[in-house]
Formats: sequence, C-alpha cells, structure tokens
Amino acid sequence: MTVAVEIDGLVKDFRPGLGLRAKRVLHGVTFDVEAGEIFGFVGPNGAGKTTTLKVLMGLIRPTGGRASVLGCDVREHDFRRQVGFLPEAPYFYDYLSGAEFLHFYAKVCGVPAASREARIVELLGWVGLEHAGGARLRTYSKGMLQRIGIAQALVHDPQVVFLDEPMSGIDPIGRKEIRDLILRLKSEGKTVFMNTHILSDVEMLCDRVAVIVKGRIRFEGRPHEFSTGGEAESDVVLASAPAALVESLEHFASDGLRGHGDHIEIRVPSKRVDALLQEALTAGAQVISVHPHRTSLESIFLSAVEEEEA
Repeated sequence: MTVAVEIDGLVKDFRPGLGLRAKRVLHGVTFDVEAGEIFGFVGPNGAGKTTTLKVLMGLIRPTGGRASVLGCDVREHDFRRQVGFLPEAPYFYDYLSGAEFLHFYAKVCGVPAASREARIVELLGWVGLEHAGGARLRTYSKGMLQRIGIAQALVHDPQVVFLDEPMSGIDPIGRKEIRDLILRLKSEGKTVFMNTHILSDVEMLCDRVAVIVKGRIRFEGRPHEFSTGGEAESDVVLASAPAALVESLEHFASDGLRGHGDHIEIRVPSKRVDALLQEALTAGAQVISVHPHRTSLESIFLSAVEEEEA
C-alpha cells in the first residue's frame, strides 16, 4: 500500500485576539489516504475539515503533529507541483473566458507552452465545457463554475487532487456530472481527497471515509464497514400477507412493521430470517426481498455528532 496523504496527531490552535486564550480546532487528528483512492472527509460545519485541508496545502502551519503529501512534509514546497486544489469558495476572473482562465493557470503552474493548448482542449472536454470554452465566466452557472474550477485544479496533471465542498450549491444534474468527473480521476490513477457534508455522494463515490466532529476523528474506514455494533439484522419485504400473519410477525420484528401499500417491511435478527420466511410462505405471503441491513453513513454521522454534543 502506497500512502499519498498522511496525518499524525495534528493539532491546530487559533488565537481569536490579543490577550485571549487560544481555541483548539484540531485535537490530535490522525488518518492516512492511500494512493489512487477517493477519500471522503466528512463533518458538520465547523468540524475542522477546511482547517485540516489548509494545513495539507501549506496555507497554515499546525500547532502540533505532522502532515505529509506524497512523502513530503507539508511545510516543503516541491510536492505542490503534484497537487491540485479546488477551494470551497474559489475566486474566478469573470471577465475571462473559460479557455483564457485555464491558459492563465496553465502558465502559472508551469505547463509548457507547446502543450498548453492541447491540454486545455482536453480538460474542457473532460469537464463537459468544450461548448463553453469561449464564453465569459460571468455567464457560467454554479455547476459550470465548479467544473471549470476542477479543470483548473487538473491543468498541470497532478497526482493528488484536493476538493473542498465540490458539490456545494449544485443541482442534481451538476452533481452527477461532477461525480462522473471524480470517478474519471480515479480511473486515471489520481488520488482524490474530498471535503464534503453531502453523505449520499460519499457513499456513492468514496473508497474510504473519515468522520470528524469538533476537531476529532470519530470514524474511519470503508463506508460499508461502518456498523453500530450489536446483532446482525436483515430487512425482509413481504407482499399479500394475510391479516393473521401480520399480527404474528410482530414477535419477529426488531423495531415494528412498516407498511407501503400491499408491501410490509420488517427488520429481524438475521438468525431468525429462516423461521420468518417459513411462517410467511406457509401463510401464503409472497417474499419480495431479503437483504442484510447495513448501517447508513448518515446514521453513523448523526450518532457521532450526538455523542460529541453529549
């Protein structure tokens, strides 16, 4: 396993004013990101996501601990040639066209003049803006601006891409386009570090995720590995269940029955699924589906926030 981003015991204090006590924003944050994966960094507003990202980008210095990108301490400069960055609230020169905007950043990032034009045409195609490359940025929608921002982050072909809230304020179509673009980056072998609070996008995209609440990592791992513990459960959906059967199913259920028209959904301990199915089929009910219950990332997230508040 090759580690692209590593954080160990990261601490960050901010002093709100002269003579005032420092406020600790990051409390010993530790995690790593493997090369070639999409990593989701999730937390409520004010949890420390953007502060962590600013440390990784070398924009602010940590109070304690260490952080590295591609094996280089974040206080160094050379590694930044291999890093692309889209901030949460990027500034766009709205009098420039999309192509001119990318030309500017390609020159700043040291892309050779001979290959600059071809690279910009390629990127405009990647982000679906080949038709709008000549239009002024002031005419772009929010989703188009996010996509041109991602193109800017990729203009020098970096190995690691940091995206701060890339889905913020985007409509469903725009979110899908950006999700497809992030998946394309992974297919190109890039490492993507994504700050976000949109949990459905994390579950769809990310190989691994870390949940941060009030400056502390509460969970880290693959989305499907998250579990609140306890006994394994399964969700069973039945149809055409006789009334007498519905009453008898109550003693199987972990948290009651849920009805949707002619369908009944019941969550049961997995070890009791066979007994439930036998009783349901004997009574003449139709079995629609049986699948293991998986704790959602939303449940984990809300549980972590509630525990921290308590």
